[in-house]
Amino acid sequence: MELLEQRIIKDGIVKAGNVLKVDSFLNHQIDIDLMNEIGKEFKRIFADVEITKIFTIEASGIAVAAIVAQYFNVPVVFAKKTQSINLDGSVYSTKIQSFTHKRVYDVIVSKKYLSPDDKILVVDDFLANGCAAEGLIELINESGATLQGVGIIIEKGFQDGGKRLREKGIRVESLAIIDAMNDETGEIKFRH
Repeated sequence: MELLEQRIIKDGIVKAGNVLKVDSFLNHQIDIDLMNEIGKEFKRIFADVEITKIFTIEASGIAVAAIVAQYFNVPVVFAKKTQSINLDGSVYSTKIQSFTHKRVYDVIVSKKYLSPDDKILVVDDFLANGCAAEGLIELINESGATLQGVGIIIEKGFQDGGKRLREKGIRVESLAIIDAMNDETGEIKFRH
């Protein structure tokens, strides 16, 4: 997606350790016009499959999932990283290791929001090692729902998450795939 790549080049900051900061427009402060274009693009890409729910993980995935859900006219379900007293009833749970935060989260979703009748599109802001996507897919499988695909805004193509998911036969559609980043020069190379 050309618009997204240009925005990453303009406002993205490459930091040591293969970290790309896009918090000025994507996951701290959010450019709603850009997010709307992202939502339209995911609707175009996944127009060939039935989607009944958009599924993501808190916190950064929620904003994009909400915008994408508008275009599919379906609800958003997000996996929580913490148990809450107002999360009643039984839950599906798994553990997910965060690349960004360097920690393992217990991730849960109420059983009443994922069912075998659901056709799920997983949406998230980043795909690096694939741990978050794999964890969400595990929750989908546990619920008996059908995974229709994974929509990612920015994939770090030089890390193995996308490759591993695709090798499992999972449809992964990324709007921008980065093949290389240099924290000294700030250069970002995209796959086309």
